[in-house]
Amino acid sequence: MERTDRASRVIAAPPATLYGALLDRESLEAWLPPDGMRGRVERWDPRPGGGFRMVLTYLDSADSPGKTSAATDVVDIEFAALVPPERVVQRAVFEADDPSYGGTMTMTWHFAATDGGTEVTVTATDVPPGIDQAVHEAGIASSLANLASYVEAAD
Repeated sequence: MERTDRASRVIAAPPATLYGALLDRESLEAWLPPDGMRGRVERWDPRPGGGFRMVLTYLDSADSPGKTSAATDVVDIEFAALVPPERVVQRAVFEADDPSYGGTMTMTWHFAATDGGTEVTVTATDVPPGIDQAVHEAGIASSLANLASYVEAAD
């Protein structure tokens, strides 16, 4: 069954700044991991057809067992489409033995200029059934809050 998860937020920054934060390795490591996690990019190729591999580590794995190991989620991301400064489309595959985390999830980051900055909408389609929808949407919202803090602090 196809499932779609989403979250959005208005961030006080122009679309180009937010688009750039998705295509800069150090920026991504700083803001993408949701609360309770830290991230490390192992491979980086920011072009259509390129991508990255991120290792997300739970700061406390007792309440949040990882998909790859007890304390980690490893995900390979392909940049399926890059449309500056409007949209980034990523294809994500989790490294996991559990088939409920299998398949390719598509994450679309859309940037629309507004009076208050930019509305950022993240839509995840074909979400693996092992990922709880409420937890996933909260994680996306957390990443968006981190992105807002990251770019707004830079101003």
